[in-house]
Amino acid sequence: MAKSREYMDRKMIFKDLFGKKGYKLDLRFMIDDGKDHPLAILVPGGGYQVVCSFVEGTPIARKLNEKGISAAIVYYSTMKKARCPKPIDDLARGVKEVLALKDRYHLDIDHYSLWGASAGGHLAAEFCSDNLGAGNYGLPKPDTLVLSYPVVTMDRKNTHMGTHDNFLGKDASVQDEEMTSVEKHVGTDFPRTFLWYGTADEEVDNQNSILLKDALMEKGIENKCLIFEGVAHGVGNGLGTAAYGWIDEAVEFWLKK
Repeated sequence: MAKSREYMDRKMIFKDLFGKKGYKLDLRFMIDDGKDHPLAILVPGGGYQVVCSFVEGTPIARKLNEKGISAAIVYYSTMKKARCPKPIDDLARGVKEVLALKDRYHLDIDHYSLWGASAGGHLAAEFCSDNLGAGNYGLPKPDTLVLSYPVVTMDRKNTHMGTHDNFLGKDASVQDEEMTSVEKHVGTDFPRTFLWYGTADEEVDNQNSILLKDALMEKGIENKCLIFEGVAHGVGNGLGTAAYGWIDEAVEFWLKK
């Protein structure tokens, strides 16, 4: 008997929290009906400590499926294996493997979107940067970047220190912090970007999103930033909060062309 999707979700949650902390590609939400579909690649957060797909992967992928969008979830190296550039290597591997499935799943890979939340937002945005990004891997940047309450900077004044320490180490140099602060490496080919955050976020300083938006504006990159009053960190699809519906707005921003 085929296992239910709910059973597989519970199994994935267990692996998220207690399993191997390395690369994995979840293709359960790729639509296999012989028709053409947009493609979203999801990068959940977790402070480079875990990959919280049960909050920022699976629920979002399901919503995207309802809209006829295929979704893949990338798991990346965490904890002691999370030192830069290993997570970026993992994401690049995931993007390459998903794009190679173009014919299998009838994907529009020319306009794929990359979605990241919290530390996963840092990783997704880093993949779009002009120094450590997709170009180093011979891969195309996404058409659109979608970020939920992202970590953006590694500057100690505004970063999330757990994310910083796992990605760079507690004794990281100023040079390494600058190299991995996305707002300092936004090129003119950075993807159009949708981002949002809540005013009650006590985990990741909202200044992270503000720094990125300012950098996007300076480079003339199309962007949209939503701010939700009273919404905290880590709410995923936003169900039960003022942020619910952000996925609809993100998809509209992405596919409006």
